[in-house]
Amino acid sequence: MSNDLRNFLALTYDELEALNLEAKEQRRKRAAIGKIQEARLKYLTDEKRIKALTVLFSDLEGRLHMLDYDKKFLIKSFDNLTFDGSSIRGFTAQRESDLRLGIDWAAFYWGPADVFGPGKILVFGDVIDKDGTPYSADIRGMLKGYAEDLYKKKGYTLNAANEIEGFLFKGPDAERRFHESGRFEYVNTGGYYHSLPGDALRTFIDTTAEVQRAMGFQNEKDHPEVAPSQFEINYGYGEVVAAADQIQLYKLICRQVATNMGLTASFLPKPVAGVNGSGMHTNVSISEDGKNLFWDPKGEEKLSKMGWEFVDRLLTHGNDICLLLNSSVNAYRRLDPHFEAPNQLNASATNRGAMVRIPIGNERSMRTEVRAVAPDANPYMVMYSIFRTGIEGKAAKIENLRSAKRYLPDNIYDAIDNFMKSEWTTKLLGEDVKSRYADLKKTAADRCPRALGTIVKAPEVQYHHDVYNQFLWNLF
Repeated sequence: MSNDLRNFLALTYDELEALNLEAKEQRRKRAAIGKIQEARLKYLTDEKRIKALTVLFSDLEGRLHMLDYDKKFLIKSFDNLTFDGSSIRGFTAQRESDLRLGIDWAAFYWGPADVFGPGKILVFGDVIDKDGTPYSADIRGMLKGYAEDLYKKKGYTLNAANEIEGFLFKGPDAERRFHESGRFEYVNTGGYYHSLPGDALRTFIDTTAEVQRAMGFQNEKDHPEVAPSQFEINYGYGEVVAAADQIQLYKLICRQVATNMGLTASFLPKPVAGVNGSGMHTNVSISEDGKNLFWDPKGEEKLSKMGWEFVDRLLTHGNDICLLLNSSVNAYRRLDPHFEAPNQLNASATNRGAMVRIPIGNERSMRTEVRAVAPDANPYMVMYSIFRTGIEGKAAKIENLRSAKRYLPDNIYDAIDNFMKSEWTTKLLGEDVKSRYADLKKTAADRCPRALGTIVKAPEVQYHHDVYNQFLWNLF
């Protein structure tokens, strides 16, 4: 059909950035959700060039799902959007499959038409159970509720920024085709900070950064990483739920841009043995009335007493929550000390092998950096477990806890065992969700060789939660 017959919304990147930054500021200032909803519905009604809304939600393992709703239908039925939860791994059983999606009107994004298609708006959804309550396995909803409760009771705002590494490989669907050749092909071997302006990796990074900028990410820096064909694109911090949403959008944008180039963006933690893996260093702080509660100019490393207590609780429960931060078989290849692996259960200002690093900071930027996080982890699970553990967890009475020689597990089976034995993870997730999550992790792990060995095995890629499809899963 001729494009001349269509009149769908397609804005310039500057226009997109202005709209997304305005929406981001409303969200940051916690504008009344009723007013935001009213304004969004009016905009959708008045803007005739919008054809559909893409509603995004994540399953228990963190895989992003998208449903397109016709705009006119959504305006009439936004309070009763149903979907089949039994088709989502970790959600409902077939006998009780109906779930609903509520629109999180504050989490509203205008995407570039050349990436997401013309005439579409992206918005995150809340998964709602049959009785109208937040669905227990929707970790985004769990994080959102926890953050809102802390703000109401203590005035705390939870802040986070993530440094997300990934690899760019030759060919579309390189992960799903990995079992055919047993290897990934680099598009670039230039190394850290080095890539010629016109090569595929630099073009990918530039294009992705442009899309992020248009979507209000407020970029900071981008560059090739240490390993061949590896990249990192950094952007500003945000309130915790918005920050986790941006992780999902970041990976979605990277994958779509790569696909458009005939390539694959991969967030497997260690897709290639023998080179540095990919991490998702998670920088966190807590503020109250705009004041950074982690800053103390007289504190050790200028981190406040509250900040150090937060760190101590994370170190105490590090093994308990390791499975939530490193959720795949492949993630445990990354926890290898030969490649600056953050597998030590201690804290340091300089040691990059420590689970928690204390970066140089000031009154505005002081934070703690949790380095033992893989980029394939559920970002809502990561944020929820880090913040709730740092705020509510217990601190072990171990002398020199911050420098003790203790380590994270080097395989997923030990991580599952630690997770299941922990009383703290039951408190975090509840018995039902905890059991569901562990079952998913063990089922995937059992499809892979138990010993990691020195090469990446086909099943640890094929049955990875971001890679598998239902057809492949059912063939096992």
